[in-house]
Amino acid sequence: MQNENIIKGQGAQRNVINRFDRFTFEPEDEDFETIKTSFTEVFPKTIVNQVKSQDLPMEYSMNPYQGCEHGCSYCFARPTHEYWGFSAGIDFERKIMVKKNAPELLEKFFKKRGYKPEPILMSGNTDCYQPAERQFEITRQLLQICLDYRHPVNILTKNALVLRDLDILKPMAEQNLVSVSLSIPTMNEDLRRKMEPRTSSTNNKLKAIELLSENNIPVNVMVAPIIPGLNSDEPLSILKSISDAGAQSFGYTLVRLNDTVEPVFVKWIETQFPDRAQKVLNLIRSMRGGNLGDKSYFERQKGSGNIAEMIHNTFKIGRKKFFDGKEFPKLSTEGFTGTKEQQLRLF
Repeated sequence: MQNENIIKGQGAQRNVINRFDRFTFEPEDEDFETIKTSFTEVFPKTIVNQVKSQDLPMEYSMNPYQGCEHGCSYCFARPTHEYWGFSAGIDFERKIMVKKNAPELLEKFFKKRGYKPEPILMSGNTDCYQPAERQFEITRQLLQICLDYRHPVNILTKNALVLRDLDILKPMAEQNLVSVSLSIPTMNEDLRRKMEPRTSSTNNKLKAIELLSENNIPVNVMVAPIIPGLNSDEPLSILKSISDAGAQSFGYTLVRLNDTVEPVFVKWIETQFPDRAQKVLNLIRSMRGGNLGDKSYFERQKGSGNIAEMIHNTFKIGRKKFFDGKEFPKLSTEGFTGTKEQQLRLF
């Protein structure tokens, strides 16, 4: 039976202790349901981050927001909020840092002497189309600059709000400058509301895949994360649905609960699924060498044990059955010259 003491529309059910704070204080009776989302403008010196992880394929990432309103309890970005002095729990979803100077910083980055263009990932950390984007439109401004400079960008999001910017994405796609990856971890709408409470519905994501594909914008789908005992029986049905909708490729990840993601997720699953919480946690441990998390390069992507192997084999079958012959295009850097003007490269 589901626990009735749930903060609705919320992944984290409480704040967790910040690893970097010596002292913490949180009133026992604090009513988190009455706390509204707040937005704080921050002033970073750069917006493009070089990705140094050995097992990640992208060279650069860009995040117009820190924190995310989508409310996924398993989000690997939660611990980054602690560097701002906040909690990886409810603070991560309710206290959003907004980088209004991001467009200016991106244009400055493109003009750097000697810069060699590589596709930039939006969002490598927190979702660039989270609900805050409706108000601030920073992602839209960044895409317009990428179009103006003919610079390639890969978009990763859980939100069908990406369709708002079709007027920019279509001319980018004509120059092979953009791709969109949508995250779809489940086809079960009841489960989706619990896993990612403030994202777009699965049906709206599928419609987004169809519309993007109709406009020749290449679409990848991240089936992520796979949580054994929750959505691990769904990969084949998801792959068939996204392939039918027009997706050209897919990726997937196994859930891993590093640092302060762990207490957030444990509290979430105990609240949402008290009848099977321990079973799910034990299944995760079986994929992570007895732990809930794993930071080892390459191994963190694969997991280990019978459960992990079963999931990998299921995706192999799905790839052969539903994506055989499909190929995801590589974005072009040929048009980028470091200026808005069209001109030939000398070298």
